[in-house]
Amino acid sequence: MLQHPVIAITQARIGSTRLPGKVLRSICGKPLLWWHLTRLRRCRLLDGIVVATTEEPGADAIVKIARDLGVAVWRGPVEDVLSRYLGAAHAAKAATIVRVTSDCPVIDPALIDSLIQAYEDADGSIDYMSLDVSKLPRGLDAEIFSANMLEIAAREARDLAEREHVTAFIYRRPERFRIGALVPDSIELPGLRLCVDTSEDLLLVSRVIEALAPERPSFAWADMARIFELHPEWALINANTVQKS
Repeated sequence: MLQHPVIAITQARIGSTRLPGKVLRSICGKPLLWWHLTRLRRCRLLDGIVVATTEEPGADAIVKIARDLGVAVWRGPVEDVLSRYLGAAHAAKAATIVRVTSDCPVIDPALIDSLIQAYEDADGSIDYMSLDVSKLPRGLDAEIFSANMLEIAAREARDLAEREHVTAFIYRRPERFRIGALVPDSIELPGLRLCVDTSEDLLLVSRVIEALAPERPSFAWADMARIFELHPEWALINANTVQKS
């Protein structure tokens, strides 16, 4: 059941094995994190946003970008992301949590609003719901669940992967938790990557933003789909990038 406040918690850190400092990389003169947070702020059904970053000194730059945009920040452990999320949720007094990741600079606010609405419409019959990324590019991902689900995961998860990936403890246990997925009713482009893990990923999302943002700053997924219809060769830019398991 949807309870307020509904808080988006986005994880961001300075370290990245494949593209160090990726959330600070420039796209059209603004850091990647700026694009992510600016788009996230357009969600109508969110009550707040928290950037869950680390206690590393290098993360000070992340804190500054967030605070300059009026976005709250919580700093926690580097590796135990689940504990970091829990701290952010407690600080924001979140009742319902939308999980996103900061390496997604073209995340779609309308899709997130649709996910929140679908979770509310489920009226307590779903414990965890995500956007169906088999129908959408990676980089538009979002998940929603109650603060109580996060408490259970943080208390019981022992596997290192479940501490790192936050919701893995929940979605790995469909026999225990009621799992749902929102299938978008718009254009589908599965297999495309719009998240940033490599320099090729960064080049692709930069092309998308450069093409759309000047005339339509609030561009949506449908606009991106049209761009790829016009430039199908762009999908080849990062076609060899493998999503981490």
